[in-house]
Formats: sequence, C-alpha cells, structure tokens
Amino acid sequence: MKIRSLLLAVVVGASLVSAPAHAATQLSVGVAYDIGGRGDKSFNDASAAGLEKAQKQFDFNLEAVVTDGTSMDREKRIRSLITKKCNPIIAIGAGYASTLQALAVEFPNTQFAIINDASVAALNVTSVVFADTQGAYLAGYSAAQVSKSGKVAMIANPDQADLYKDGFSAGVFASKKKVIPIVKYVSGSYSLATSQVLDAGADVVFAATQGSNSEIFKVIVARNAKKKGSNIGLINIEPDQYITVTSATKRFLFASVVKRVDKAIYDVIALSAAKRAYLDILDEDAGIYGRRYGITGGGIEFTIRSKELAALSDSINVAAATAEKILA
Repeated sequence: MKIRSLLLAVVVGASLVSAPAHAATQLSVGVAYDIGGRGDKSFNDASAAGLEKAQKQFDFNLEAVVTDGTSMDREKRIRSLITKKCNPIIAIGAGYASTLQALAVEFPNTQFAIINDASVAALNVTSVVFADTQGAYLAGYSAAQVSKSGKVAMIANPDQADLYKDGFSAGVFASKKKVIPIVKYVSGSYSLATSQVLDAGADVVFAATQGSNSEIFKVIVARNAKKKGSNIGLINIEPDQYITVTSATKRFLFASVVKRVDKAIYDVIALSAAKRAYLDILDEDAGIYGRRYGITGGGIEFTIRSKELAALSDSINVAAATAEKILA
C-alpha cells in the first residue's frame, strides 16, 4: 500500500524556464549512470525505469554511458555525450557534481540535470533532490505507532543530524504516544550499531544510511529468530538502499520511504521535449536551481508492507499532510 498526501495534488511555486535550444530537431537525451550502471537495485535502476516510461511517451534518441567512478572518467563520459549533441544530459548521483560545475560553464547551451545533488551553481544545471525530512517524519510517525517496546531507532550517517531532529524524531513525537526516539550515528559497522539500538530496547529501526542495508536487516532477522514471538522491524529508504527479502523475512520489513527517481527522470525529459527545465530556487545565495521532490505531487511515497501499519493507513495519510509542509 502506497501512502501519499491526499490533500495537495499540485506542486506550488514551481518555476518552468525555457532551456537552451536543442541543436537537432529530434530530442537527444544523454544519461550518465553512476558506478555499476543498470542492475544496481539503486539509483541507476530507478533512473532507468523513468527512462523507459519516457520512451513510451516521447520520441527521442537515448545515449547512455557508465562511469568507473574516477573524476577523469566522469568528465570523459559527460564530454562524450556532449560530442554526440545530447541535450539534456542527466547525471545520476552526486559524484558528477564537480564535473558538471566545470562543464556547465564551458557548455552554456547544454542543459544538464543531476540526480540527488544540489551543489552545482549554474543556471543550465537542474539539481534534482528529494525532501528526505518528509520521508523521515513518516518513518518516525509509523514506527511509533507500531512500537510495542516504547523505543524506536534511526541509524544514520554523521551528516544526517537534521534528518533525525526535523524528521524522524518529530514524527515520533507527533504520534502522541509514549515512545522514545533513539539515534545512532554510524561511521563504522552498521551491524554493531543495529545491535546497540536493539539492546537499548528499540523494536523498530529506520535505516537512513546509503548503500546496502543488508547488515542492518540481517541483525534484525537474527534477533527475531532468537526470541519466539519477537517482531522487530525495519523501515528503509529506496533507492538509497537495497535489500534482499525472502518469503521468510519479508514480515520484518515494515515499510519503505520511496524516492520517486523514476518520476523525476520522466519529468526532466518531458520538460526537455517542451524545451523547458525546472529552475525552482533551491539555494538563492549559492545560485542553485532545480526541483525538490516531496510528498506533494507524489515525489516521495510511503509504501506500507505490514498488516499492522496497513490498518493505520488513514492516520498515516493525515501525518503525510503535516510532513509535506516540512520544506527542508
């Protein structure tokens, strides 16, 4: 079951600005995948899903490249797309930020987009990001609703303090239940961090880290197996994380915060077909423009996977109406 706000259906304050004219009559889209390319079960695959949808709706040539992750190779890949007259060029992942910062100046008539990054200061770069705090709020709210121990936890990276403070913990407190939010910032072992929050009494864990969260899920599954009747669960973020769930373990994945990267990719191409680009102000002082996708308009969805949360879908929808007002 997918939860999104039912109150607002139109993105407010969106800016649509004409993009540079295309060199060819037919649209030619360039995509620079991150390390691994398709099959990563993460941002590359989510982006590919958006491309496939766009190909069914619009007539355009597609050129795709995959980087090995080095800065030299990233520049080489982007330049190869420019040489092929691709416009727009969509870069998947923050690893391309420094490359686009330089090339956007060198090629002002090429419209670029970068997924999951908002650090490139250039009018011809559309920064596509997601309102992570909104998703964290729903995760905190939902975790608190189903917690039996009265403690829930968020495992995060050290730079995600605001995500905890303004999102997860705010959602927990909004549940109006006597539930304590715990945060564990990780710079080492995710397994150890998970064991520590479970030892502290948490029975729902929100994983806000990036990459595979199989370590976290493995500890949760093992802990459930230790104690008969235990129902410790995970809420994850897609496509930031990828996880393998079996028929025996799927009941321990309670819900997923889903960033609709596919929708963002589709939108970038749809606007390019109309010779336009998103240029909402993301950081006026820094000169960063693009689009922040949130609950409003379906840019972030909350997919419920447990029966307990499914029974609370109405109240979670109400919480979504509050979460979508968080602008950070």
